Amino acid sequence: MTQSGLAVFDMDGTLLDSLPDIADCVREILASHGLPPVSDVAVRGMIGNGVHALVESLIRLTDPNGRAGLNAEQTVSQFLSLYTPRATRLSRLFPGTEEALETLRKHGWTLAVCTNKPEAAARHILDAFNLTPLFASIGAGDSFPARKPDPAHLLGTIALAGGQPASTVMIGDMMPDLLAARGSNVRSLFAAWGYGDPAFAREADASAVGMAEVPGKVMALLG
Repeated sequence: MTQSGLAVFDMDGTLLDSLPDIADCVREILASHGLPPVSDVAVRGMIGNGVHALVESLIRLTDPNGRAGLNAEQTVSQFLSLYTPRATRLSRLFPGTEEALETLRKHGWTLAVCTNKPEAAARHILDAFNLTPLFASIGAGDSFPARKPDPAHLLGTIALAGGQPASTVMIGDMMPDLLAARGSNVRSLFAAWGYGDPAFAREADASAVGMAEVPGKVMALLG
């Protein structure tokens, strides 16, 4: 009989194809400083480590000499003011997400979110897609003193959901997800449909090519 447990999902590149809205906001910031736009592909490589890391990558790419006046803290504030209200204007759930979440719940699994996104943006997105009631906890990038890849972020999210590391699976597409799982003694499932390099799959306990595979793969990891 399949063992139930806690399934913890990353957000960007795992539950949500958020790249279109993030890239749109990045280009608006660049335009406000008289800088040329960057491609979605360039922005995709900046996602996964939180807003501060995204902004630092953006500055390194577009204003390495500081001539355009991109200040890190000011740019973070500008990004959040632009992004949070419209985080679901262009973004969409990956195909099969709702069905996968409901399947896990029907099999007795508890669900949680562990994302480096700020909590306000994460909750706004989950509310917009009517997903909030499905999750026992939402551990965001500013919910704890640490964030992924620090295990404390994942462990805090697990505790809030009333789970235990030994019966938890972390599902994510980037190295911070997989490293947080490893540091927490939590099994990991690589979301191969997301933004991460396919080579990251080697660092996970298992891999799934789409959301439809997630329930079976997650349950097998604790089977």
